[in-house]
Order: sequence, then C-alpha cells, then structure tokens
Amino acid sequence: MNETKNTSLTQIESQRAIQEVQAAMVIAKKFPRDPILAVDRIINACTRKTLAEGALYSYPRGGMEVTGPTIRLAEAIAQEWGNLQFGIRELEQNDKESTVEAFAWDLEKNTRQVKTFTVPHVRYTKTNGLTKLTDPRDIYEQIANQGARRLRACILGVIPGDIVEAAQKQCEVTLAANVEITPETIKNLSDAFNNEFQVTIEQLQERLQCKLEALRPAQYLQLKKIYVSLRDGMSKISDWFVVVDSQNNSVKQLNEEIV
Repeated sequence: MNETKNTSLTQIESQRAIQEVQAAMVIAKKFPRDPILAVDRIINACTRKTLAEGALYSYPRGGMEVTGPTIRLAEAIAQEWGNLQFGIRELEQNDKESTVEAFAWDLEKNTRQVKTFTVPHVRYTKTNGLTKLTDPRDIYEQIANQGARRLRACILGVIPGDIVEAAQKQCEVTLAANVEITPETIKNLSDAFNNEFQVTIEQLQERLQCKLEALRPAQYLQLKKIYVSLRDGMSKISDWFVVVDSQNNSVKQLNEEIV
C-alpha cells in the first residue's frame, strides 16, 4: 500500500514539475528579454561595491594569473539576464554519498547546461582528516559547496561570453574606485588569510615582495581576488604562497611561478 502511494505521489510531483516548466517557457516566449536593458541591469548591478568585492577570483594558468567570475557574479548576471532557471538539486542519497545535479536553463532559447556529480558524505580537515557526515545540515552544506563551481560553469555556459566579460570589467572599475588602503583594512585582510587558511603575514609579504604597510591598491585587490579564489575552492594555498612542511621544516616552492 505504502509503495503504491509513494509511486502515485512521485507521478503527481513529476507532472507538476513538467507543467511548471511548460508554463515558464510559455511566459518566457510571451515576455522575451530586452538584451540591451538586461545588459544595462547587469552593469548597474556590478557598480555595487558589495557585489564587486566577491565577484572576481584569481587562479594560476600557464605561468600567468587569470581573473574569472565567481559564483556570486554568475548568479547576479543570471538574475538580471532574465528568463533563466538555475540551481542545484539532489537526485539521490544513500548513507555514503549524494548524486547531485547543477543546471542552468535559458527558457527563451531552450539552451540548457547540466552537470551531474557525486558528493561523498565526508569532510576533510588538516586536524581531523576525513570525517563522516551524518547531520543533514552538514550534508546539505557539503552539497552546496561542491555544487557551487558546477552551477557557475552551467550559468556561464548559457550566458553570452561578451556579457560576462563586460560584467567583470565593470567589477574591476568598481573595485578600483572604492579601494581603501588603511591599517584597519590591511589587518582585516591579513587576519582573514590567517584565520581561514593559516596564511601568515610573512607569506603574504613574500608573495608581494613588500611589507603589508606599503601595499599599493593593485596589490591589495590582487590579494582580495586570491582570498576569494581560496575561499571558493578555485585554487589551493600552494598555488600562491611558499608553504612550509611542518614535518621536516623544508620549504616547498610555489607549484607554478605567477608572473
């Protein structure tokens, strides 16, 4: 009886989801986006300091430092672009892992990007190693963290590249116009590196080849992008800083020298 009831509920839910998607596509066709207005909204959103501060990250590639849009910027672009559905949903879960789907769907053009992946119910830390997750909230957070990069890739796969580039440039302009180098902002940034990634002031200064008190605006913005990159898991500490091996006190040089 219960199995029959569950099957019936699943079918009803499936039909409801199909009807919702069909209705959304009809509305999108009836009220298409104005690309010019949509781009204006995106650029205007990128003039907000709060968005710009978390909009860009840096990562090493081919001996160069490349800047890219974070998931926060990708979501802001998608929201202002309009007629776009995107998100992360759990397809299946067992005691060990979850099967998850990240997607972005342009309802107007019927262009869709989907990435399906597996998230093990474990968390790794330097102090405790691998820890099995049993709390539903911990599992949810793990899925959200693992899904962010896939969702970002899906959104950027359906948004025209020139629009993403324009948004990045505006965020750069916003950051440059609002950069504030004070002893307090320098301390806040160095504390964030130390507290979250155990990156010391000495490592920061080695990276920049200058004292933190002598930071220039461009260097400060560079560190902010590196911080965002580490926070979002787009790069690792050894990509940017000299790392000391605590077991033999030897120094591991950067995996790749950044120009």
